[in-house]
Amino acid sequence: MIYRMAADGLVLFHGLFIIFVLLGGLLLLKWRGLVWLHLPAATWGVLVEVFHLTCPLTYWENLLRLRAGLQGYEGGYVEHYLLPVIYPAGLTAGIQLVLGSVVLLINGAVYWRLYRRWGESTRVIPSRP
Repeated sequence: MIYRMAADGLVLFHGLFIIFVLLGGLLLLKWRGLVWLHLPAATWGVLVEVFHLTCPLTYWENLLRLRAGLQGYEGGYVEHYLLPVIYPAGLTAGIQLVLGSVVLLINGAVYWRLYRRWGESTRVIPSRP
């Protein structure tokens, strides 16, 4: 039972991580220090999609399910509602490239805006005599 709860929790965490990768850059507009968490997460998200890497969260989740004596993602709210969103049917290499590009474009735009905003705040304006 504990392994199944851990696997379900990991699915939830995985979903939240994906949302953070995609939209977490917006949090930087308010909390600048999150850049040290978001930049590596967004980089990982792009790499996973573009190079078709297996996320370790997926491996750990499947391992926990096997330890719980389960096969696959059958039954339960988490499996039924969250997994199709995280791993939709018909996910192709082309779609993954598009998803990776979307992550890159959204976060690139946010980081560009932050770069410009933070650059303006650190410029020294010379005083006039």
